[in-house]
Amino acid sequence: MLSPARLTQLLVEFIFVLLGALVVWLGLTGRIFFDRRGTGWLLVSTALMLWGVLAIVRAGDWRTRWEKWNRGASLFLLGAIMLIITRVPFLWVVYFLAAAGFVLILRGIIAVALILRQQQ
Repeated sequence: MLSPARLTQLLVEFIFVLLGALVVWLGLTGRIFFDRRGTGWLLVSTALMLWGVLAIVRAGDWRTRWEKWNRGASLFLLGAIMLIITRVPFLWVVYFLAAAGFVLILRGIIAVALILRQQQ
């Protein structure tokens, strides 16, 4: 039986999978309406990368270390992809958005596997 804390974690990771699917869909359909060269985009991508590095460095407890590394690595990759989007030609943006969505989906799937593995 899953504890309420673990069930909440599973729900959060499911939301990340759904968010990733939405980003993949937006990327592949070309429904892109944002300023990829704006200051806000640059700040968010840099903040995500720094937040990911901090999550990896402060992994802490050995039981949850892989979960925190998964979260940190996905944040760092997401920030890096967002930073790359600011410099690629516009036609490539859809593919990088899809890649960002796949990072979120993969993060959710790995986290669910880690949560369920720890439960046993």
